Amino acid sequence: MKPGPLSPVDLPNPGRTGDSPRCVPLPTRLGAGEPSPEEPLAVVVAGPAGAGRRELLAGLLDVDPGMLVAPEGSYLLVNHARVATRAAYVPGYRQPHSYGVDPLAAGPALARPPRRVELSLPNPLLRHFSMLDTPDTGALGVAGNRVLLETVGRAGALLFVISADQAFTAAELTLLSEVARARVEVHFTVTPGAAGWTAPVDGPAVTDDSGASEPSAVRRGGTAPRSAGRPVDPVEVCLAAHRAALLSAVPDLAAARWHAVLPTDHAPLRRALVGWAADEGLRRSSVRPPEPPGAHGKVPVVPGLDVGDLVERLDRRTRACAQRIRQHLALELANIHLRVVQEIVFGVGCAGLPQLLDREMEALSLLATAQCDEAARSVVDETAARAFGAPLAEGVRRRITHAVRWGLADYPAGRELDKVLLVTSTAGVAGLAGGGAFEALAGFPGADRDEVLPPVGVALSGGCWQHWRLPGNDDPNGARSWAQRALREVELELSREVSRRFEVIRLSLGAVLADAVDHGILLA
Repeated sequence: MKPGPLSPVDLPNPGRTGDSPRCVPLPTRLGAGEPSPEEPLAVVVAGPAGAGRRELLAGLLDVDPGMLVAPEGSYLLVNHARVATRAAYVPGYRQPHSYGVDPLAAGPALARPPRRVELSLPNPLLRHFSMLDTPDTGALGVAGNRVLLETVGRAGALLFVISADQAFTAAELTLLSEVARARVEVHFTVTPGAAGWTAPVDGPAVTDDSGASEPSAVRRGGTAPRSAGRPVDPVEVCLAAHRAALLSAVPDLAAARWHAVLPTDHAPLRRALVGWAADEGLRRSSVRPPEPPGAHGKVPVVPGLDVGDLVERLDRRTRACAQRIRQHLALELANIHLRVVQEIVFGVGCAGLPQLLDREMEALSLLATAQCDEAARSVVDETAARAFGAPLAEGVRRRITHAVRWGLADYPAGRELDKVLLVTSTAGVAGLAGGGAFEALAGFPGADRDEVLPPVGVALSGGCWQHWRLPGNDDPNGARSWAQRALREVELELSREVSRRFEVIRLSLGAVLADAVDHGILLA
């Protein structure tokens, strides 16, 4: 997956001066970028607590709302399948935990909440796109908002649900302003509040046909004001109030579509989402047309290539990138420590520490993966361009990338790169290798990766939840000390992991280029 429009970090180059290769600018935080053509179409559903998201999804999918229940803090991914199934993906396990799809079916007894619950249904709407329900926006925090932004960027569409008697919070407006900068479809759905179609009392004024100004809150009793010619529809007034409040803070979302969903009529929203999926599917399929067979069958090496200079540059480039990433991850972990301490003292307390830190580790994993991917692509592209000439064709770059990836396992340092780092209850870090371990980490699993390196994965083990649930472990000072030790261990393990990854890239890419120089053409 590719990061979105992110600001670069420019740390000092630790290598030699002069013409010494430098690592490219790396993303400093997650964002919502343009969806990749390979990513599956999905609609991310978000909104505050009490907005009626579950009831809305149940109406769209024609299912009982009880089937859409997920543990607090978990994502709920709804896919299409011929047979209805439900499974929970929990970090620390290689296999998902399956349980029944009956609304009354109890979920498995888990030591910690899953990152996602995956529900498969034989619903025709899900043939067009998947639906991903997210935790309440009020509980996401800084890291949760970043993960949500990255997820929306890959999925392609956001459906924000808010009730008639709710107002946008400052955190939600900040989130939506980030979404507005990305190339994603945004839909807003207003559901009836507890008092019916009554807009927030602090909304903007709406003028009726007679020119009189009425408050956008359709009067506290829910009675619609009347103009000289016709009654004002309270639903229209409520939509206008919410839209005006949003655009006053985020004017870039003027093109977003608004829907008022009635409990018995979800057809207009269904048609709007299906129309988006049809257009977006065509757009993605035309972004990267398939290349004809043999388009880059013979790729000669540049005449007069100095292999020694090429290998030396590759060595310096990989070392510089590894150090740049280590430095930035250390800075990010320091910021995480500050946020965690603040939440322990003034926010979630000791009981909420595992969920808070796990969400921070999820965001850190995605950021580290994006940085490693960007740096690895730059190393491969620049080195290969020196060996085979620039510009490097996309087909040639993919051939080299695949050859380097397959060659990683030939070296001891390249084995078990797909290792998940699990924070333990003793503030240590344990490793769990295997592709299934990574499958349990993703809140929204996307397309198969086409990068040199496997993703970076950090999560909290179930023992952390068990430890902080004990009545005696409610000391804020102890929680702060535990968090500091855990983050220090994560920093050390990530530093070793990054160094190992770029060392093995250097060896594998060097072997691919050495074979090409010996034979005069690219053999991959």
